[in-house]
Amino acid sequence: MTIEFRGVTKRYEGGAVAVDDMSLTVPDGSMTVFVGPSGCGKTTSLRMVNRMVEPTDGEVLLDGRNVRDIDPAELRRGIGYVIQHAGLFPHRTVLGNIATVPLLSGWSRRAARRRAGELLDTVGLPAELGSRYPAQLSGGQQQRVGVARALAADPPVLLMDEPFSAVDPVVREGLQDELIDLQRRLGKTIVFVTHDIDEAVRLGDRVAVMRVGGRLAQYGTPSEVLRHPVDDFVAGFVGKDRGYRGLSFLSADGLEPEETATVAIGSSPGTSDRWRLAVDDDHRPRGWLEPGSTVDGALTEADLVAGGSLYRRGTSLRGALDAALSSPASLGVVVDDAGAVVGVVTSRHVLDVIERHPESVGAT
Repeated sequence: MTIEFRGVTKRYEGGAVAVDDMSLTVPDGSMTVFVGPSGCGKTTSLRMVNRMVEPTDGEVLLDGRNVRDIDPAELRRGIGYVIQHAGLFPHRTVLGNIATVPLLSGWSRRAARRRAGELLDTVGLPAELGSRYPAQLSGGQQQRVGVARALAADPPVLLMDEPFSAVDPVVREGLQDELIDLQRRLGKTIVFVTHDIDEAVRLGDRVAVMRVGGRLAQYGTPSEVLRHPVDDFVAGFVGKDRGYRGLSFLSADGLEPEETATVAIGSSPGTSDRWRLAVDDDHRPRGWLEPGSTVDGALTEADLVAGGSLYRRGTSLRGALDAALSSPASLGVVVDDAGAVVGVVTSRHVLDVIERHPESVGAT
């Protein structure tokens, strides 16, 4: 379902303008991220889609139909909505929370709870959590339940208002991965609000950068925004390191991993003057053994140095560079889809690929 903003303005009593003459189209089945500083109208724009805020001027259309022509209750039941801190009902179980919209839409209790159980698996939560209450869940689990609740009636549109901003960075990255995977499988039309440019370029098919005063500064693909900011405001907002962020959109074709010395957990490794990568029985990396290390008996993970981030083969160059720079051995570990070691890369390998395609990261 396509979402279109046509000359939309929101002006409050006293003359304060939250959104100023915004026009853009969110393509069907895509994820568009609204990003900008506080007070730029991101959330107001989002909430005009489901009529929680009414525009002063202009139109918001769903597949060409003005949302003002749709009953608000009917409209909202057809749009998933996820907010910060999940907004779960504290007195309802997890299954009860997820089943809320299907029940309001006339589903039978049995069908609604069956759907809720299916969605627990969809968002990566174990079935046994269904009988718990929100207070018994971690922040990350609550956010997953919030996403499941928004998806329960299978809406074509999903609105997400800074849903991951209240969780720690590790959990946040996991939730972003879950959302990317869900979108790949479900193909919803998603409008996502964030103040974090890294989150915006990681998640969005398109990014709308907004400035204070509710003006749309630039709208385009993440790579377009990073490589060709339209003015000093956008350039400053995306940051001086936007060339590094641009690696997220540069293919790793030509980046060939090299072999590295490995040692198995549980073995007697002896000594070496080289860094050695420790692997488990499935050849998955567990950490590094420092040069000159001696181990009494069998090698355990307690003997290892943490290995830094991993690079999954076939993804963008940014992940490869992260892996190389975060590794204590300056060797980025490359893994396959099963998590098994393929080889290693260095930052020099990544730079060689970049130098063959300088235009791809040419943000200045």
